[in-house]
Amino acid sequence: MKYAWLDEFLLNMPGAHHDFKPEWQWDRYLVRDKMFAAICTPDPKYKPHNGRTMVILKCDPQLAELFRNQYPDVVPGFYSDKRCWNTVYLDGDVPDDVLKAMCNLSYKLVFDKLPKKMQKEIIRD
Repeated sequence: MKYAWLDEFLLNMPGAHHDFKPEWQWDRYLVRDKMFAAICTPDPKYKPHNGRTMVILKCDPQLAELFRNQYPDVVPGFYSDKRCWNTVYLDGDVPDDVLKAMCNLSYKLVFDKLPKKMQKEIIRD
C-alpha cells in the first residue's frame, strides 16, 4: 500500500478503534461504533474498481464533488451513499496532505453527529 501511514493515522483520531467486518472483508475505523473510514479491496467483479485497494471516507457532498473533479483516484463511495462518501484508491496519486485532510474531515463529520455527552467523554480520554 502506497500510504503506509494510513492505518496509524486513522487510529490516532480521538476515540478511534478498528474492527474487521468479515462478511464485507472491510477493515473499519470507528468512533463510538460509527464508521468514519473503511479500507477494502473489492473483488474484481465490482467494475470499475477491478480489485484495487481503497479507503472509503465520509465527505461533505459539495467537497466530495470537488475532490472527484480534481483527483482521478477519488471516485464516489463504494457500497455507500455516493453523495456523502468518497473512495480513494490507495495505489493512486492523491497527495498525502490531501488524503490526510480527507481523513480528518471524515472523522469530524462523524464525531460531530455524536451526542455532546459522548463527544466530551472522548475529548477527556
